[in-house]
Amino acid sequence: MADKADVKKLLDKVESVTKEKKLDLSSDEDLSIGIMNLISIEEHLFFTSQKTGKQMYLDLLNEVRLMRTELMRKIIKDYEGEVWCISKHLLAASMRMMEVGTKELKKGNKNEAWELFDKGYKLYSMFWGINLGVIKMDSIKRGDTEVNLVDEKFNLKGKVSLWDKLGVIVKKAIDCCKE
Repeated sequence: MADKADVKKLLDKVESVTKEKKLDLSSDEDLSIGIMNLISIEEHLFFTSQKTGKQMYLDLLNEVRLMRTELMRKIIKDYEGEVWCISKHLLAASMRMMEVGTKELKKGNKNEAWELFDKGYKLYSMFWGINLGVIKMDSIKRGDTEVNLVDEKFNLKGKVSLWDKLGVIVKKAIDCCKE
């Protein structure tokens, strides 16, 4: 378990970053779920166009894409390199893990569902870690299992991963039930 003082410092840093960027995290979390669904609609419109041979679905796809990019700009304020695309794909992959997990749950495969939900949540946590500026992107190298956060004093005891750290941040900082 993380030292309470270290967690408090990190959460204070996340709070200052969100105030600085004027983010309403509960609304942004809802918006991110909406964006996930728009990405899914884009995928369905693509497949429908190909299955039916009707190009009109591509026109609809383009309209949905324009809406999605407009809404993504509300959450993804600062990005460099391919962070925009990484963010889109993290949301899309997270949504797919949730959908497949739900199907496994319906089949009664709770363990498989749990693993898929866990992966989906990890991807979603990474999205927020990147877009809240909590992850130092310049410090990540291929094959890393740990990551440096904005607050270097934040440590979880024992062997921890990027996912452990990001999970704590998302659980503490992003609460869709706050009004």
